[in-house]
Formats: sequence, C-alpha cells, structure tokens
Amino acid sequence: MMPTESTFLLAGLFLLLAAVGWAMGRFDERDDEGAPTPLNIDYLKGLNFLLNEQTDQALEHFLKMVRVDDKTIETHFALGSLFRRRGEVDRAIRIHQNIIARPDLAPEQRDQALFSLAKDYLGAGLLDRAEKLFVRLAQGSRYQVQALEALCGIYEQERDWRKAIDSGQRLEVLGGQSLALQIAHYHCELAEAAAAKGNYALARKHVKKAQAGRPRTMRGALTRAHIARDSNDNKTALKLYNRILDDKTYLIAEALPEIVSIYERENATADLEVALRALLKENPEMNSLVAYTAIVNDLGGIPVIDQCVEEYMLNEPTLGEFVELQQLSVGNTGSNVAALAKIRGALSKLASTTPRYQCQECGFSSQRLLWQCPSCRNWETQRPASRVQFDTVLQHSITSR
Repeated sequence: MMPTESTFLLAGLFLLLAAVGWAMGRFDERDDEGAPTPLNIDYLKGLNFLLNEQTDQALEHFLKMVRVDDKTIETHFALGSLFRRRGEVDRAIRIHQNIIARPDLAPEQRDQALFSLAKDYLGAGLLDRAEKLFVRLAQGSRYQVQALEALCGIYEQERDWRKAIDSGQRLEVLGGQSLALQIAHYHCELAEAAAAKGNYALARKHVKKAQAGRPRTMRGALTRAHIARDSNDNKTALKLYNRILDDKTYLIAEALPEIVSIYERENATADLEVALRALLKENPEMNSLVAYTAIVNDLGGIPVIDQCVEEYMLNEPTLGEFVELQQLSVGNTGSNVAALAKIRGALSKLASTTPRYQCQECGFSSQRLLWQCPSCRNWETQRPASRVQFDTVLQHSITSR
C-alpha cells in the first residue's frame, strides 16, 4: 500500500523530532568516553509502522515508549495533536490519557496533557468531560484564557447562559479583551427565555444588562420591543419599533412587519400611512428596503407600502427582462393593477424560498435572522439582503415548471 500525503507529513514530523533529540544528545548525554548517545531505535520502529500505514501498531508502540523514555513526551503530544486534527480523537484520547497516568509527570506537562485531553473530548462531542477539564484548567493554570474561551463555547452549545456570562466576565479580566457584545447576547438569551415563560420583569432586567455595555447589541432594542408586544403594551412596543426605523438599522426588516401588525390590530393603518410617508420623505433611501421587507413578508393594503413595492418592481432591471412591467404601468388601469398584484404575489412566494440573511464573516445564509452564526459561531454578523435575488428566484421558477 502506498503511503498517503498525511503519512509522509506525520513521518516527517517524527524524523524532525528524532533529529532534534539526537542533536541534543550529542551535547547533553555523552558516555564516559565523550561519545554521543545514538539515535533511539524506537523512533525508527514507530516511523516504520507509520510509513506502512499501520496506525494501530504505531499507536501501541509509542504508548509503550512514553512509559520508559521521559524524553519522548513531546513527541507524544505531537502525535496526539495530529491524531485529533485527522479526526482520530479516540487515538488522541488514548495518547493523552497515557501521559496523564505517568506518576512522575511534571505539573506543567500535566496541565499540557489535561488541556490536550480536554480538546480531544471537545472534538469527540463529549462536552461534559471537556467542561470538567477546562474548569480545572481555568483555576490558575497557564491555560486559563484558552480554557475560559473553550468554556464559553461549550456553554453556548449547551445554552447555559448564566455559566457563559460568568466565564465571559472572567475572560474579560484575564484576557484583557472586551466581550461586551457576546455577553450582551447571553443576557438577551436569558431575557427571551424569561419572556417565553411570562416573566417579563426578569426579561426586562436582562435586557437592561444587555444594553449596559459598549458596544450595544442591536438585539437588545428588538428584544425590548418584543417584550412590550408580548405583554400587550402596544404603545411602548410601537415606540420601540419606530425607534428602530428612525435609526435606519438593518433591523427594519424585523421591525416593520411588527409595526404593521400592531396598527392593523388597532384599526389605525391610516396613522401608519401618515407616519411612513413622513419617514420616507425624509429618508428616500429607505424606499427599497421597505419594498423588500413588504415583498418577503407579503405586506400589503397600505398605500405607501404598495407604492414602494410597485416602484421597486418597475425599477428592477432583471425583473424587466422577464415581464414588460413598464407597459403595465402605463394608464394604471384596473387590469394593470391586477397584473402587478399577481406579479407581486408570485415574487413573495418565490422570495420566501430563498435565504433572507447572510453572515458577513463566513457567508452562511438562512431564512430567518440568527443572532449567532451556526457556521463561524460569531455573534450578530448576519445582515438582511437589500434586494430580492430576482435572477435566482425567476430562474428557479422557470426550471421548476
């Protein structure tokens, strides 16, 4: 069997380590006559197993070596790390457990082995075991910062937001970095959980803490508005949602449907019409975003919003290649209005099948706003599309016929 590229890389590493060990031996380990200590033959045996892709035999061989030769411990750390990176976490775990079992292990080496084993457990999805080791390492070892970073990640996966807040705050002190945005999202998670149980007082407390840091998370403003909405405080909810519109943030796509819903429930869409016209007159660049939001959320029946959508469609060059919209707009007859409404309805259905949000860090796309990107795990990096991807949805429509 021909050795793979990864095998050559692994073998190369061990050759390098062996060479270093041999060179050190020339100066530090001479016999009585001053002759250098010869190269450890066990290295060559292990390399022979690796080159022949006999990974299990190589593993057993190096495990035996670590019991008898303290100078090979760094080699075993390197081997365990390579096994983990290759996805062979079970072998990495065996290597690092074997190191920890040594009774004569120095404290620094024990911490290194514990840290490596914790990463093995994390890679294997054994979060409870990884957590225990990282908690231990976070209590004064040289791996404190890395352990706290790992704990934040574990608590995020487990949705244990209180522990995440504690670890994040400790990490701020030890690591000298601001985690205000990240910790604010932890408080928002707790706020949303409390609101779901009807504990709005506790929810508001967490939102207040979320908005106390700098930079503030935009999520805090939206969560606060949602809490007011869910507690039937429509006046406060409208005030908060409108503030999001006034600030012209990317959350307009989330706030506008809520505003329309509240005005409709209170039979006050005429007031909404006046407010929106005033807002768009002052900020005409928001017309396309209002139109986009209306299309993807199928909002209609409010003249100013309908007008934004119509202008949006008429000025869309890609859509014009498929539909003679300019001809439909002439005369504004009843049939033309019906045709535009039909096109708008079709676009709403098509837009609902395409991603609405995309992460600015890694490009991950989703249908709904995700505060933490599932791909890169960064917080508040998703942004809404500013336009319907007409070329994509129309092509999909044609090919699916």
